[in-house]
Amino acid sequence: MNKDRAFLEQPRQDVPHRPVAERVKDFKAVDLSLTEEEVRTQAARCMGCGIPFCHAAASGCSLANIIPEFNLMAYRGRWKEALDLLLATNCFPEFTGRVCPAPCEGACVLGLIRPPVNICKIELAIIEQGFQRGYVKAEPPRIRHKEHVAVVGSGPAGLAAAYVLNRAGFNVTVYEKDARAGGLLRYGIPDFKLEKWVLDQRLDLMTHEGVVFECGVNVGSDISYNFLKRRFSAIVLAGGARVPRDLRVPGRELAGIHFAMEFLTRQNKLIGGEPVLEMEPHAAGKNVVVIGGGDTGSDCIGTSIRQGARSVTQIEILPEPPRARSESTPWPLWPLMRRDSTSHKEGAERRWSVDTKAFIGEEGRVKRLQCVEVEWHREGGRLQPREKVGGEFTVEADLVLLAMGFVGPGRTALTEELNIAPDARGFLRRDARHMTNVEGIFVAGDMQRGASLVVHAIADGMQTARHVIEWLEGRQCDAP
Repeated sequence: MNKDRAFLEQPRQDVPHRPVAERVKDFKAVDLSLTEEEVRTQAARCMGCGIPFCHAAASGCSLANIIPEFNLMAYRGRWKEALDLLLATNCFPEFTGRVCPAPCEGACVLGLIRPPVNICKIELAIIEQGFQRGYVKAEPPRIRHKEHVAVVGSGPAGLAAAYVLNRAGFNVTVYEKDARAGGLLRYGIPDFKLEKWVLDQRLDLMTHEGVVFECGVNVGSDISYNFLKRRFSAIVLAGGARVPRDLRVPGRELAGIHFAMEFLTRQNKLIGGEPVLEMEPHAAGKNVVVIGGGDTGSDCIGTSIRQGARSVTQIEILPEPPRARSESTPWPLWPLMRRDSTSHKEGAERRWSVDTKAFIGEEGRVKRLQCVEVEWHREGGRLQPREKVGGEFTVEADLVLLAMGFVGPGRTALTEELNIAPDARGFLRRDARHMTNVEGIFVAGDMQRGASLVVHAIADGMQTARHVIEWLEGRQCDAP
């Protein structure tokens, strides 16, 4: 293979998927793997650009992964060097390689003329080669500092902060209110996208490196701020954006209408062997309607199909995106375009430009949705929906799942006790050091920036940890 011409001669090869008829019968991973030779061929397509927009945080990877260089090492089969480059910027590539939508690929220069380099799956292959070859192992810090740091929340931002702080030699305890660590990674993402052995493998490594996980502990209720203050020099809040956006229309009080995370969490707990108190929400034998067209809505579709739904319909108020990159998002911006997930290809109906006007029920349970088609018009520089004349219709629904995003982290016992200031959006305010208005208390991830991608949460958690380290080191220098 001529490396210099590979981007012209070698086509993009995506990972294969298990057949639909097979995969909808279980919750195991949908993706299969490329062979080592296929990965090396895909890595050869990287042009080694002089200005690699793929790893620029503003246009591509928020972690600033050193993409051209680790692609080159993967092409050459130098997996240890590739792994060292990858781990220099990304502490959890086994997560991002599975669930990241790859904004780096949207900024790939090759994508201007051909399908972009398959960066995400090259990244996954590098970390998996690292595990298989024994390169990834527990590495406790050689020196331990006297300071202790508490991390509240064990989602991607909290885990990333804990990882960096521990590697720097600080004593880290992670508090998680749920029974097991992982946050969104464990309870929000279905196993068919991220099997939980992947998460547990990393948590086991972190435990062996010295991170302490205290699960089933609700900070502010089970333990107080005074308890934390006596034991920890700094606290990182990483509880995520947990308050879902609601749909306040007539009939919202009917049974059978649930937030997406209730539905997804219940299924993930079932697979993980955790007790589930209620049978609801479950999709078996039901006409399911998912309101919201994002990744969470897609996850609800795949989960509903696997639970045995009679039918699944996804509705979205926004217009259908174009099949190719929209002119409104020119390269190297993340392209606005229609994306069909593996769940969409399993049998769901998708409808765009649809507004839900009311839920209609019988005997206290939802039975159908009253909807209307909308048309989008630009008014005052902004697109606004208008109801289409004659566009009213109904959709049968025994189970409705609201997957319309999140509006904030909500107020917790700890933030209330300390009067931690919110910003104008209702998220926690922080300064340039990622510190809240309370000295020594920092905030990371979705609690500050709002619900976003796992890769953004990891990047923010890592950066927050660096600010904590600088602050702690500054206090050491100021000590008499």
